Amino acid sequence: MAVVVQVPENEALNSALPAAIDRSQLPSIANGSQAVVVRHVSKQFIKAKRRPLLRFRRTAEPARPVKPVLALDDISLEVKRNEIYGILGANGSGKSTLIRVISTLLIPDTGNIEVFGYDVQEDEMRVKRLINRVSVDASFFKKLSAMENLLYAVRLYGRTGSDLRGEITTILMALGIKEDRVNAPLEQMSRGMQQKVAIARAFLTSPVLLLLDEPTTGLDPRSKKDVQKFVHDLRDNHDATIVICSHDMDEAEALCDRIAIMDGGKLIAVGTVDELKQLVTGRDGVSNPSMEDIFIALTGRDLRDDEGEPDEDEKAA
Repeated sequence: MAVVVQVPENEALNSALPAAIDRSQLPSIANGSQAVVVRHVSKQFIKAKRRPLLRFRRTAEPARPVKPVLALDDISLEVKRNEIYGILGANGSGKSTLIRVISTLLIPDTGNIEVFGYDVQEDEMRVKRLINRVSVDASFFKKLSAMENLLYAVRLYGRTGSDLRGEITTILMALGIKEDRVNAPLEQMSRGMQQKVAIARAFLTSPVLLLLDEPTTGLDPRSKKDVQKFVHDLRDNHDATIVICSHDMDEAEALCDRIAIMDGGKLIAVGTVDELKQLVTGRDGVSNPSMEDIFIALTGRDLRDDEGEPDEDEKAA
């Protein structure tokens, strides 16, 4: 039986992750290949006017107009291997659609995407073996416990062994879930706790590319810091590349090596925090701008004005 040892908080995260991840069964990756290459990708959704639930007239109706929603507009970017790459934008900017296209959940209308040299359409199954995605609304078997959900997930990826339960427990505890909650049904956990379980599930599948779509939404400040430490450890000690979508500017600045700013389906700017600050300072004369100043200057929008607005593909569904 695996023994879980309590350790001081500042050491818990580092001890939670295994020293090495076995990726021997994953598709090969060429030396020097970029983690993600996006070339001229566009994606459009058709938004139909909603029909009323009840109809009291049987008269002929004219065809209802449809409104195209251009979620991605000729996007091109590159993510380096072992990089933490942020995509910052308001709800409806296209960032979540971009993550879905990279993760093979959506097919682009134009352009192409490669993940470690594999085309996401032609080599879809190889790409899926190399990636994992954490979304803001992760799916689980809610009647089952965190332990049962994670054991099910890792076995789908071919992982077995008597040490899995101990490893799962330790990782969940490092993310702030108490040991006595590990075997509680997911439906009895808060949204924030369920999000931590989703992050643990992603790590346990040994991804080379981890796609995080609003990973800390609903988490308290301490839990956010736990997740941020977890992300840095994955990059620094386990050769993972992380793409993180967020509208949390402080989080993007704290986590990311480079940040892409999106608005209206377009890529507005890409650079390190210092490069983006220099861009706004040189263009607008703003001294030592914050990330909020940078975002407003480049997009003309305030992220706080968009809270609660659905994403572009949700609006078009």
